[in-house]
Amino acid sequence: SKGTEEKIQQLQLFEQNLQNIMLQKQALQMQLVETENALSELKDANMAYRIIGNIMVSTNKENVAHHLESKKETSDLRIKTIEKQEKLIRERAEKLQKEVLGEINEE
Repeated sequence: SKGTEEKIQQLQLFEQNLQNIMLQKQALQMQLVETENALSELKDANMAYRIIGNIMVSTNKENVAHHLESKKETSDLRIKTIEKQEKLIRERAEKLQKEVLGEINEE
């Protein structure tokens, strides 16, 4: 039926959304690991540097640590937000899938 076809299209959209969300989450998780690695390296370092434009300048180690901690918190928060979105879309997709299967079995 037409309603079933529309629901199947909606399911395909959910699937595309999930794939996009997974890619975003993966990128953020990689960024988080890089940030955690940088923080770990910074603990043992005597000097700290930042890249500004095309040059590298020495800087205060504490400033770099603060910047990295802030970046880590932001990544953590964005990952949690994405995971909530992912969960919501999965739940909606499962509900819709059950509806579609029920309709197909009735036909």
